[in-house]
Amino acid sequence: MSSSDQIQRLLFDGADVRAVMVGLDKSFLEATEHANYPASIQKLLGELLAAVALLGSNLKIEGRISLQAQGEGDLRLLMAEVDHNQQVRAVARFEEGHAVPEDRFDQLFENGRMALTIEPDGGQRYQGVVPMEGATLAECLESYFKQSEQLPTQIHLAASATKAAGMLVQVLPAAQSGDSDWEHIATLASTLTAEELLELDNETILYRLFHEEQVRLIESDPVKFHCPCSRQRSANALQMMSEEELLQVAEEQGGAVETACHFCNKVYSFDSADIKALFHNDGALSENTSLH
Repeated sequence: MSSSDQIQRLLFDGADVRAVMVGLDKSFLEATEHANYPASIQKLLGELLAAVALLGSNLKIEGRISLQAQGEGDLRLLMAEVDHNQQVRAVARFEEGHAVPEDRFDQLFENGRMALTIEPDGGQRYQGVVPMEGATLAECLESYFKQSEQLPTQIHLAASATKAAGMLVQVLPAAQSGDSDWEHIATLASTLTAEELLELDNETILYRLFHEEQVRLIESDPVKFHCPCSRQRSANALQMMSEEELLQVAEEQGGAVETACHFCNKVYSFDSADIKALFHNDGALSENTSLH
């Protein structure tokens, strides 16, 4: 069993504890290849992607979950998202030409704030505030589960320029077996290192940590990069402006308005005929990207 682009769930027989492991290789590179991120931001996005994949592993509804950290200063935004099909994407916004130091996570942003958002397809959106109090992203998330969910949780995250990985260990919500099981398993899991996460496959890691435990593996699921942007979604965003304003911008820009997806860098063009159709054809446009 390889951890490459897979999410692996496991349960401990006789203990109300679950664990999840994720490894991101191709999916991580595809999620970040559209932008020339500095090494420090690439690593942060890797950890964020691994984290959101772990958090999404228990998503019970069709929809998506996102983790977003933002603030002021040279680093303005880090965001990663996963949907119920284990499809991930990520984006960062920062001041070009300014180095982002490899510092404590809670000191990377000026006036920083972080949120966990769950968006069901066709349901009510939920957002929880994640305390930005910790030297690492993992510590911030552990604080969130302790304060908001009252669930003892241990999270390990690691990333390099080409790979990201993570492990989550958590008490089940209906835990009945007491604190001793959690403390025992959490103590074993706490010995996991970043190097082991990045360099070893799941089987080797699980044997090193839990070879004396009864661990039941749930069938793994693939993780892949996917961006659900579309021509229609981009057109809908343009409707924040009026038809007259968009036609003027199109004329000033040589006959078309262009928008680019921040996640995958795909460019969508809209000429005057498209703009008129957007306001006089129920907003429906063809996915054909060729201009009229």
